[in-house]
Order: sequence, then structure tokens, then C-alpha cells
Amino acid sequence: MNRNYSHADNLIHQFDTVLRTLIPRAAVASRPSPATADIQDDEMTADERRHAAGLMRVNHTGEVCAQALYQGQGCTAKLPEVRSQMEHSAQEEIDHLAWCDERLQELDSRTSVLNPVFYAASFGLGAVAGAIGDRISLGFVAATEEQVGKHLDEHMVKLPAGDHRSRAVLRQMAIDEAHHAHLALEAGGARFPAPVKFGMSLMSKVMTKSVYRF
Repeated sequence: MNRNYSHADNLIHQFDTVLRTLIPRAAVASRPSPATADIQDDEMTADERRHAAGLMRVNHTGEVCAQALYQGQGCTAKLPEVRSQMEHSAQEEIDHLAWCDERLQELDSRTSVLNPVFYAASFGLGAVAGAIGDRISLGFVAATEEQVGKHLDEHMVKLPAGDHRSRAVLRQMAIDEAHHAHLALEAGGARFPAPVKFGMSLMSKVMTKSVYRF
């Protein structure tokens, strides 16, 4: 039986999602981590572990941004089926958050202190895209997921050779992100031109350089 949620219920749900996104170790995955017990790392130096942690911190913040983007779009999307798709994809992004957070703990590291800033910016962009129209909103999702996928592919190469557990996590994340992009375009999302994608790429590089260390 479907329940009609009040405005207050939706606000509480949104606030709960914000907390689960931004508070370390608060996100709970609905799927087990791809870094299963039979996948073990080779010996890594302190520098290699620090480098792996920096990359995984970037990936975690990328998922914070994706989660905020979906939440912002879900608030302003006009068609119910679009909102439903946003919610489903957002749940998979929660899985990614939890997996990256868990991996950072294994590497004796932490999530970025800049996450609230990037969350707020991404939520605003998502809300604006959703308000403009579902076609633009879905196109923004597809373009964003494409950028994330490129980062994941690069990071799988940049990870230390012995870091098999992080690589397993990123491999599944890349599969999910490609699926999200496909669904967004299939649902009618606009294909953004190259100059727009280039601008998005420049913004993502700012995030990557700042979050790697902080």
C-alpha cells in the first residue's frame, strides 16, 4: 500500500539523507562491498597507502556530490517517474559512499573536510537543473556520470599495484555510473555539447586537487 507523505515527512527524509551523506560512517549500503573477504591487498608502503587514500577520498567526495545532485533534482523534477529514477540511482550512490568510507577506514584515513561545501554546491546545481526541466536535468545526470566514470577509470590505473581492494570497489562503481548515465539518456535526457562537458571537467579537477589532501 502506497503512503502519501506530508511536506514535513519529506523534509525529515531529506534531512536524514543529508546526515547519512555527510557524517562519516553513517551511510549504510544495501549491497555488500565488492572488496570481499577473498580479495586481499599486497604489501604497500606508507606512501602508497597514503596515495590510495587520497584517491579514495576524491571518489568518496564525488559520490557526495552525486548524492546531492540527485537530491536537488528530486526536489524540483516535474515528472513522478523521473523523481523515482533519481531516488533509485541515489540509493546506489549511497552504496558507493559506504564502500568508499569503509575503504578509507581500512587505509587508516578519513573523508574530506570539504564535503559540506561540495554537497551544497551540487545540491544547488541539481535543484536548478530540475527546475529548468526534466530533459535538462536528466542530461545533467548523464554528463555528470560520464565525468565520474572517467575519474574512476583514471584512478583504477593510478592506484598502487598492490591495492586490489580499492580497485574492486572502483570497478563496480564504474559499472553503476555507466548504467545511471544510460538510464538518464534513455529517459529523454539531453546530450550536452562538448563545451559544456569541458566546463564540467574543469570544475571536477578543482574538486579533485583540493580533496586529495583535505
